[in-house]
Amino acid sequence: MHTSNQSCRFRDPANGPVNRRLCVLCVLCVSALVTGCAVGPNYSKPDTEIPAQFKEAGGDWVLAKPADAQPKGNWWELFQDPVLNALEGEVQVSNQDLRAAEARYREARAAVQAARSQFFPTVGGSASAARSRNTPDRYQVSLDANWELDLWGRIRRLTESATTGEQASAADLENARLSLQAQLAATYFQLRVTDAAQSLLDDTITAFQRSYEVTQNRYKAGVAARVDVVQADTQLLGAQANAIDLRVSRAQLEHAIAVLTGKPPANVTVEKIPFKAHIPQIPPGLPSTLLERRPDVAAAERRMAQANARIGVAQAAYFPALTLSGSGGFASTSLATLFDPASRFWSLGADLAGTLLDFGGRAAAVDTARAQYDESVATYRQAVLVAFQEVEDNLAASRWYAEETKVQEDATRAARESVLLTGNQYRAGTVSLLNLIVVQAAQLNAERDMMTLLGRRLTAQVALIRAIGGSW
Repeated sequence: MHTSNQSCRFRDPANGPVNRRLCVLCVLCVSALVTGCAVGPNYSKPDTEIPAQFKEAGGDWVLAKPADAQPKGNWWELFQDPVLNALEGEVQVSNQDLRAAEARYREARAAVQAARSQFFPTVGGSASAARSRNTPDRYQVSLDANWELDLWGRIRRLTESATTGEQASAADLENARLSLQAQLAATYFQLRVTDAAQSLLDDTITAFQRSYEVTQNRYKAGVAARVDVVQADTQLLGAQANAIDLRVSRAQLEHAIAVLTGKPPANVTVEKIPFKAHIPQIPPGLPSTLLERRPDVAAAERRMAQANARIGVAQAAYFPALTLSGSGGFASTSLATLFDPASRFWSLGADLAGTLLDFGGRAAAVDTARAQYDESVATYRQAVLVAFQEVEDNLAASRWYAEETKVQEDATRAARESVLLTGNQYRAGTVSLLNLIVVQAAQLNAERDMMTLLGRRLTAQVALIRAIGGSW
């Protein structure tokens, strides 16, 4: 049920100036009301529990400093890999997911412009000519304007909602960019570790081939059993099968890199080169600054402000809307006199309309808006908790993988020495082939564990950079 009231309709040319002044005064008085407070709660960022420091930031970790000379924007340059640097540049300009996120941001920016346009009147124009049998011809040219005054702040809250939505979309864009950059870096390092593992297996296959040939010669000389030849052959074939399996993994990783850089897999080849991993030390900073750096946390906070503004939009429906309208132009029965002063006409009017009874519809809309705000608060606080967890997880991973590497390096050196000594004993005939196969398998496992650990360390560093928001 709606009610409306119309007034201030003037069509008397003789009293036009007086009426115009009265209407201008009315408009000024009403405009003064526009500067009043908007309905609905003003946004206030809710409290979240922030630890004084990261639990896992022990040992050699140091806090980030603003004067730190390390690169902050292009964080991947910390790894000192020219190929990775070039690939990351391709993500910036060619990745399709990033382009989609950028388009969503432009859509949100346009929504702000659309919301702000409601602060101003809409103006239209028309021209007409009519002819009938029993009435004279009529010609008319006019301009019409309508303006809803923002008495209760509905448009202000709409604009606030659109603006915070744009800010959230901008944070989404940055989060998409950071996530894709991190995904590319992690995939690239997996490919390089796979290449290193492939080189290791190639060297191992060469060593197993020599052992097989030695065993065959010993069998022909009658100093080795046939079972030794079969065992040596089995060991060689197993290593060759593992090498083929790695080629499958490498191809798939290369294809993933192609898609991340926005290109068909057939058009991208990452050449196999010697890989010298550089693992940087990433300063984690203070927990409180994490909320300022993480784009996903920033997006969740902005959506919380957006949901808060929507409460005011819903509450504004309880109040009537005041719309000013006006029109003016020329009308005449003769085209020759259409633009004569006597043909002028104008009118001004005001329309006040509001809902008297909706059986709980507006109350339900307000309750919905409040529930959506409460949901956004919980989502924001969960995003903060997840952010802290991810930093702690990757600080712990980076720290303990470094410790594990020291132990694994000792284990690998011991395995190499064991193979060397056992090989000499086998050729001297003091131990069986089985002893040599056992230590060779142990060495291969130790070497591959070193490669796997290197990949984990690099992935943990990339994940830590992403977890702290890509900068410090």
